[in-house]
Amino acid sequence: MEQSELRCRPWASQADREVLSEAELEEMAPRTQAPRPSLCSRVWDIRCSCGAAKSLLFRFLPVLSWLPRYPVRDWVLGDIASGFSVGIMHLPQGLAYALLAGVPPVTGLYTSLYPVVLYFLFGTSRHISVGPFAVISVMIGSVTGSLMPNSNFMDPVNGTNETVLNEARRDSARVELVATLTMLVGIFQIALGMLQFGFVVTYLSEPLVRGYTTAAAVHVLVSQLKYVFGVEVAEQSGPFSMFAAFIEICTKLPQTNMGALVTNLIAMVTILPVKMLSAKFASKLPMPIPIEFIMIVVSTGISYGAGLKTKFGIAVVGNIPSGMKPPVAPNVSYFGQVAGNAFAIAVVGYAISISMGKIFALKHGYKVNSNQELFALGICNFVGGFFQCFSISCSMSRTLVQEATGGNSQVAGVIASLLILVTILKIGQLFQDLPKAILAAIVIVNLKGMFKQFTDLRMLWRSNRIDLLIWLVTFVATLLLNLDMGLGVSVAFALLTVIFRTQLPRYSILGQVSHTDIYRDMVEYNKTEEIPGVKIFRSSATVYFANAELYAEALKEKSGINVDYLIGKKKKALKKQKKQQEKDKKEEAKKKKELGSHCNGSGPAVVDSNGSEIELELQASSTQKAFNEPTLESLGLKKPDLHSLILDFTPVNFVDTVCIKILKNIFRDFREIEVDVFLVGCHASVIDQLEKGNFFSQTITKHHLFASVHDAITYVTRGKGQNMPQPVTTYSSTKL
Repeated sequence: MEQSELRCRPWASQADREVLSEAELEEMAPRTQAPRPSLCSRVWDIRCSCGAAKSLLFRFLPVLSWLPRYPVRDWVLGDIASGFSVGIMHLPQGLAYALLAGVPPVTGLYTSLYPVVLYFLFGTSRHISVGPFAVISVMIGSVTGSLMPNSNFMDPVNGTNETVLNEARRDSARVELVATLTMLVGIFQIALGMLQFGFVVTYLSEPLVRGYTTAAAVHVLVSQLKYVFGVEVAEQSGPFSMFAAFIEICTKLPQTNMGALVTNLIAMVTILPVKMLSAKFASKLPMPIPIEFIMIVVSTGISYGAGLKTKFGIAVVGNIPSGMKPPVAPNVSYFGQVAGNAFAIAVVGYAISISMGKIFALKHGYKVNSNQELFALGICNFVGGFFQCFSISCSMSRTLVQEATGGNSQVAGVIASLLILVTILKIGQLFQDLPKAILAAIVIVNLKGMFKQFTDLRMLWRSNRIDLLIWLVTFVATLLLNLDMGLGVSVAFALLTVIFRTQLPRYSILGQVSHTDIYRDMVEYNKTEEIPGVKIFRSSATVYFANAELYAEALKEKSGINVDYLIGKKKKALKKQKKQQEKDKKEEAKKKKELGSHCNGSGPAVVDSNGSEIELELQASSTQKAFNEPTLESLGLKKPDLHSLILDFTPVNFVDTVCIKILKNIFRDFREIEVDVFLVGCHASVIDQLEKGNFFSQTITKHHLFASVHDAITYVTRGKGQNMPQPVTTYSSTKL
């Protein structure tokens, strides 16, 4: 071990120290049976007292705990500046993402208002900016496109065979559908949060999320191409819908509206460099340049003054009603049609939000409660469904701006929502002539960060090929099968990789690192020595039904003994011995009969020269053969060089009935060939499961369990009369 310092283990250097098996250890320090609370008890363990009621209130309304301690002098200026910056971003993004979701623009403004205020009350992350998000919006757009396509709202023109799209009727129906979907998303998130299921996001690994969001960015890009080229495209849904839409756009390229294309290109060429410069000089600027807000103001003015809609046929946002709308109960009859999509949106929205929340919590030194975050998002979506909002999540771009401009709490979000409120009440109608091509440019430019995730491929290729496979499968499945089905396939594949990895663990034989009580893989580590007559076997994964048979096969292979062959030879030898014993019994009975008849005819029993009776000698010989258990050597078989087998169960965190059955077979088979088997490093929970699975018996006791490999080695070597391997204390060489 190069320049390493081994820990001083004074107890290990004593050859005569006491070694305790699990049975002896439990006699000295009995294990306690601590009660394990159930899921329901963890959720509803509430005592009727004022203190408990206050604690519960502070738990569900975190604002009550941090707002009274809000450091006004230190934080208020940063929060105000950050709120204005984020509010200016909310306006164009709310309008653009409403376009993605297939709903009227004012719905995007509502989504930037109500959920932000609710998150201020219920959220635990201080820095994230909730509201419309591109990935969630395109998932919602796939629902509106499939259940409420434009073809359902075509009205006939009087006196002709032509039809025209009734946009008012379509928008009203889609808003009702989206509000219902949003409320159901909130119900799922609230239920999961109340049941402490915040851990559900752990099934969405980082490669999966990044591959999924990258594929979602491609979906978003394709969905915006119709506004870039100014062509009409039929609504597509289901698997391969993105490719069908892309092919249709390509076939209609000759019909491109040049005014829309030029408008979009000018907007992108303007927005992208300014955003890059703003990011580069962020430390020198008081706030990011609000280029998106400037662009929608300027383009709206140009569109209104030049009459872009009438002269060039450029599609515009259209009517944006001013004022607040009263809450409306969603149509619950849609629940059955959107339940699957709602659950997918609930999980994806939470995964993105909690990931960003934890990043900034770690950076600024506070904690985010994952279950409360799930509950907070659920409240935002549930209540937002009554106010015609669509589902929300954390926006990456707005969050980065909020943190970079000095935002320290969700007070910044409240400031931003006030700007949106003023827009809804007073100035929303001014943006009716805003070209949709401008909003498409804003959406496409904001996808830049997601497309940068393609660089993950090079990093994953070098670091972890399985994570790379998860990324690629997620990306391809999401592109081909759409966002909802793609997510399900991706999660299933990621879980399968875990199963496959447990079925293909690394099996190794451990050896002792010279002059220590440390045991390592003899293939990976030099200067490791195998203890004579002892094999130490370890698997890198837990042992359960999926890999228990493989574990047993690898053990027999690594032990260097053909166990099944030796057991078969022993059975044949025993069978042969049994036949010989039966033959000897017949001969003894025959001799006994002859001697008996001789005694009856001649008088006294026959006595040999030593004065003992022949009959008694034959009986004693027969009794000894009956009670002596045959050994391999007595059967004429070679005894294995191995006398002890140690199974290192340190990596094992649970066992099931199949594992217990395989372990019993291992103990039985190796006992047949006179090899003792020991388990080491079993966790307390594993021992409990072994007890409940009736693993222990008269032949397998807790005396076969030891706390560490070295304890088992010490016990075995003492029992066999070998010299115990004693570690010594060494120190790294340092210059004084």
